[in-house]
Amino acid sequence: MKLLMISGDRSILQRKQGAFWYTLQELRKHFDRIDIICPRISKSHSNGDQVKQGGESGLVGGSVYFHPCPWRLLLQPFWIIRRGRELVRNHNHDVMTVHEYPPFYNGIGAGMLAKHIHVPYALEVHHLIGFPRSASFKEFVGKILSWFYLRIDSIDAKAVRAVNQTVKERLVRWKIPKNKVHVVPSFYLDREMLTSIEHPPIIYDVAFCGRIVANKGLPELIKAIHKLNGARLVVIGDGPMRTRYEDLARSLDLQNHVTFLGWLPNLEAVMGAIASATIFVMCSKSEGGPRSVLEAMAIGMPVIATPVGVVPEVIKDGVNGMITSGDTKDLVEKIRLLLSDSEMCERMAKESPKILDTFERRKLIKEYADFLKSLAR
Repeated sequence: MKLLMISGDRSILQRKQGAFWYTLQELRKHFDRIDIICPRISKSHSNGDQVKQGGESGLVGGSVYFHPCPWRLLLQPFWIIRRGRELVRNHNHDVMTVHEYPPFYNGIGAGMLAKHIHVPYALEVHHLIGFPRSASFKEFVGKILSWFYLRIDSIDAKAVRAVNQTVKERLVRWKIPKNKVHVVPSFYLDREMLTSIEHPPIIYDVAFCGRIVANKGLPELIKAIHKLNGARLVVIGDGPMRTRYEDLARSLDLQNHVTFLGWLPNLEAVMGAIASATIFVMCSKSEGGPRSVLEAMAIGMPVIATPVGVVPEVIKDGVNGMITSGDTKDLVEKIRLLLSDSEMCERMAKESPKILDTFERRKLIKEYADFLKSLAR
């Protein structure tokens, strides 16, 4: 069985061992060949490598090949059509899957490609931008466009993958047929690796992990740290708004209390950094997952999280974590409570790793592979 994947994720071509890399490590075991069409990478991330005409391989292992677009992003749909037709003609793929999000170039290209190749495909919606709250005007526009376009986008797809129940309910509310939308979680937790993480000495009070963009709620967390006199925060991740938030920390005289680590080389390093704090905080305004909360829970971290994505389905407030509104005042109250109550932290640390039973990587990726194969059949 051969899979054609249309994705916007370029992290592996940038030599990052992130969530996509770990997913493909397991997914490749279920397919004879996986071809991934994605946007081009900038020269600053290419390490001087030139992607071969037949596709870049060897970055994941097994028969996984990347086909980055040689043109600018605006022309991505045309690359999907051109390269997709060549690949299917040469390798006879059985099924196609499409990661869709604004500005919808993946869905546009895949929809047109499907008219030429007649390969059944799934539309994957991992994150509804701007839900439940928009963090910027751009996200608000993305939310409106998603409401308008995903209904059209899903017409030719054989199935739509939602990664949690909240996303499914929203898509059905947008008039996408209920029998076409399937909840297939994408929060893959590596039990073996996560349970082997050694907890280093605690040097921070709070850990944050994620791409540094507007919807993550990092300014509210930094302001909360300012009000928690003496508290220390470690920020793991990078993104276009990092400089702005570093400036915010300096303006609040928090240079010695907020540490930005940037991207770390692999998941083991990330989890080790998270484990160097007493608690983990996720205060996003919208999310598809977030995977970071589940990974923090898996290693026994007490977590504070906003009720976005899969959080309402997995966190029992006060039992295996705490729910926050994400506002600065509420973050201050919840963080202060946990930092002052070691017994509550210990109780949560015992309960939270049970999340591994629900989101074990091998089991969920097999279910994902079986879902895609069922479309081919």
